[in-house]
Amino acid sequence: MTALDANVPVECEPARSNGRGIGGRLVPGSTEFTCLLAAAMASAALSIDTLLPALDDIRSSFNLASDSSETAALITMFMLGNGVALLPAGILADRFGRRVVLWAGFALYILGAVGAALSPSLGWMLVSRFVWGLGAAGPRVTATAMVRDVYAGEKMAKQMSFMMAVFMLVPVIAPTLGSGLIAVAPWRIVFWFCAVGGVLTLLWATRLPETLSVENRRGLGIREVGAGARNVLRTPGTAWYVLSLVMLFAVFISYLGTSELIVDEIYGKAKWFPLFFSGLAVAMGIVMVINGRIVERVGLDRLTRMLLVAYLVSAAGLAAWSIATDGRPSFWVFTGFLVPILAAHGVLIPNINSAAMRPLGEMAGIGSAILGMSATILGSLLGNRIDAMFDGSTTPFCVAFLISGIVALAATTQGAKSQRC
Repeated sequence: MTALDANVPVECEPARSNGRGIGGRLVPGSTEFTCLLAAAMASAALSIDTLLPALDDIRSSFNLASDSSETAALITMFMLGNGVALLPAGILADRFGRRVVLWAGFALYILGAVGAALSPSLGWMLVSRFVWGLGAAGPRVTATAMVRDVYAGEKMAKQMSFMMAVFMLVPVIAPTLGSGLIAVAPWRIVFWFCAVGGVLTLLWATRLPETLSVENRRGLGIREVGAGARNVLRTPGTAWYVLSLVMLFAVFISYLGTSELIVDEIYGKAKWFPLFFSGLAVAMGIVMVINGRIVERVGLDRLTRMLLVAYLVSAAGLAAWSIATDGRPSFWVFTGFLVPILAAHGVLIPNINSAAMRPLGEMAGIGSAILGMSATILGSLLGNRIDAMFDGSTTPFCVAFLISGIVALAATTQGAKSQRC
């Protein structure tokens, strides 16, 4: 029996092969294996970022005010659906294996995308977005669990950074792609495009191997599931890492929901939004690549602390500048501060998630689900409150980043200390 068969974290490097395993399936750890898991995770980003350039058209189509933040609920409902489904997806992934849950998730994802494309009202579209988010939970949980099945510690963080770097290619191109799509077709085309993307990724995912052996699968009994959840929550440091992830998710969801409004309503640069959003995504992707190359050398905890300090300093500068200018700093100053904040932010989430997953090797599915569910649901609700505070200035947005940085630094520091005890 191999280490992988026994579901013991394997300290292995990506296989140097053509990626083909037995029966035409991928070799766990191969480049294609990692890229496919990144694509599965990126499906959620595609669902959000291609939509952003269409928000103004959606407001017009449903007779909403040009500065209405109601369309931000299209982001929030997707994230809430995603958060609600993470725990069931994790439980099922630990019982039936990773592949079948990933496939089922994509089927629901496609159904939600088609439903949104056909929705006659904003209300029905919000329901479809919730279903869409439910489906996206399967690929998200299983991708993280499969990486944890194969890697551990800094090597897991390295692979997660690589996956997230590939994942960040989507925000680089998606807003421009969304703008291009709605330039040649009605805005609903962005939903049809995501549905087609889901079908193609699902077909590709049939090549994935199963990384969870039969003897290591967990039961579906209430007591067994409850015991697994309790074990995850009682693991030293988990609660602190969850708090940190909640704060980081909240401000990032608010950024996704209100950045288009800020660029348009405050700065009057709506046509620049795809370039603005893509440029920030490029900065995040570059830092993720760097993170993957140095995390083993610097150490996961030390590198995460360094990034949090940089994040906090930049957020403090942005908040102070916004307050000093009555919530209207120059566009270039605003963007200049956001670059290091979001660059650090993009690495902090996979790094903190990797740190939280370190002691959860035998509970990777339910552990990934609890971490993701807590961060996504609570982060979405808090992010929606931040969206509602939009007052025509950048100050609420900027202060939210500052508070997030303070709490995340304190919680992550305490989480690392708890794991060492």
